[in-house]
Parts: sequence; structure tokens; C-alpha cells
Amino acid sequence: MERSLKMLAKEAKNRMKHGFWESCEQRLSAERNMAKEQGLNENKIERYFQEKVEASIKGETPDEFYLKVKELLLSEGEVSDAIGRLTDRKYYETLSYSEKQRYNLELSEKYLSALERFKREYEYEIKGRG
Repeated sequence: MERSLKMLAKEAKNRMKHGFWESCEQRLSAERNMAKEQGLNENKIERYFQEKVEASIKGETPDEFYLKVKELLLSEGEVSDAIGRLTDRKYYETLSYSEKQRYNLELSEKYLSALERFKREYEYEIKGRG
């Protein structure tokens, strides 16, 4: 659903009224301090935090595929048969040979993108807290 300009303005006003930006500034400050303590790059932390805030404002949520990849990586790490584990078998069996090749390629691209995202999140959220 596309949000209208009026709705976006109302959401922005609510963020200002309810201290959203002050909260963000406090969290960013805490993240910077954590980065210093952990020896992490503060600029990377700021960029990552900015991406998270932007996603929050846009109302983005992690997709189901990413959550599956994240669960796999947290439970078993990077495995050699990740694509096979993430394949929708019922759907895959209905495809022709060329469609299967395309499906595998698209799934591989999605997996690599999710893996890259997970590594960023792991570095700043999971590893940094542990």
C-alpha cells in the first residue's frame, strides 16, 4: 500500500511529537560508545544505524526468506548445501529444466544478499553485544 503525502507528513509529525529523534540520538550515542569499546569502526556503525532508522521509518520488515537464512546461519553457520535447504521442493518439482536453472540462480542471488545482510547485522548487533 502506497502512503499518501498527507499520511507521510502526519507520521513525521508524530515522530517529532513523541521524541522519536531524541530516542534515535540517544541510541546512536550508545552505539558509538559500544563501537569504541569493541574497537569497531564508528563510521560503519553510524551508517548501519542510519539504514536501520530509515527502514523503520519506511515500515520495512525482514522478509520471510531472510528470516529463514538468518535462522540457518545462527543454528548451523554457513553450510555447503544452503541453497538445497532453502529450496521449495514442491514448487521446484513442477519446474522444467530451464526454469529450475533460473530458480537456482535467483535463489543463489537472494541467499548471497541475505548472507551479506546477516554478516552486517551480526557484526553490529549480535557480535557487538556479546
